[in-house]
Amino acid sequence: MYCSSCGTAVSPSLSYCNRCGAELNAKARDAARASELSPDSLVWATVAVCVGGLAMLIGLIAVMKDANFDVNQIFVFTSASFLIILGAAFVFIRLLLRSKREAGGAGETAQVKGLTTRELHEAQRLELPEPLPSVTEHTTHTLKPVNRETK
Repeated sequence: MYCSSCGTAVSPSLSYCNRCGAELNAKARDAARASELSPDSLVWATVAVCVGGLAMLIGLIAVMKDANFDVNQIFVFTSASFLIILGAAFVFIRLLLRSKREAGGAGETAQVKGLTTRELHEAQRLELPEPLPSVTEHTTHTLKPVNRETK
């Protein structure tokens, strides 16, 4: 995988480029946000389908009566159209309830995280042992030039 900003090869598990700091998965995240439906749009879609569908259904019934259709044909047409409108409204309401349920789950996760954070603050601090000397301190002495006299 390559950074879209500077072209450096980066690991797929990274969120930001190590060289330039650009966000690597910004396009995918923006696409996911765009595909999510907001609860307000779902409510307005449900209202538009119900009100608009019923208004069109009433208008078509009036046109069918003026065209001298049989009452049974008007009833069958009206029943089928009404079931289609109810089905569409059911789908929008189901999407709305699913999005609210997912939003509620995220709130519970935040509450659990808050509890674990509070527990960490209440815990006693552990003291770290004395720092050990570095390994390089012992190895660098062997790299000093050695002056040997040749015989």
